[in-house]
Amino acid sequence: MASAADARAPRHRAPRPDRLNEELVRSRRAGRRLALAAVFEAEFGQRTAEAVLERHLAVEGDAETASAARALVAAVTLHRDTIDARIGDVAPQYPVVQLARMDRALLRCALCEVLHSPATPARVAIAEWVELARTYSGEPMRRLMNGVLGRVARELNPTRR
Repeated sequence: MASAADARAPRHRAPRPDRLNEELVRSRRAGRRLALAAVFEAEFGQRTAEAVLERHLAVEGDAETASAARALVAAVTLHRDTIDARIGDVAPQYPVVQLARMDRALLRCALCEVLHSPATPARVAIAEWVELARTYSGEPMRRLMNGVLGRVARELNPTRR
């Protein structure tokens, strides 16, 4: 039989599912931001995106953030040529080599997530990357990002929408 002291002892409950989901969303958002920073900095040619990311992760980010960022950076690095070709196909009036470095990094990361991350619904990835484009580049890039990602998402399997 439980004593009165046991009844007053604090109970350790499992975190609520909605709180876990909020933390996962926050970690993935931070992972996108870190991946973007790594891909952008690698554009200057001093270090690889992976090396830049590891430097950032040494000072910030939890395990889920690190996992999301590493997966995105690895996929961008692996699929860079096909991503650039896809950008050229979808937006021929914006040659990849003529885009500002930040805009190029934004499009590469965003397209990579839409194309190579089946765990993330396309509409979620689009919303996240459109917001990052607005924050880090401005309204014209936000519109371009929305158009490019929307077109690519429509071309994908309808189950990703």
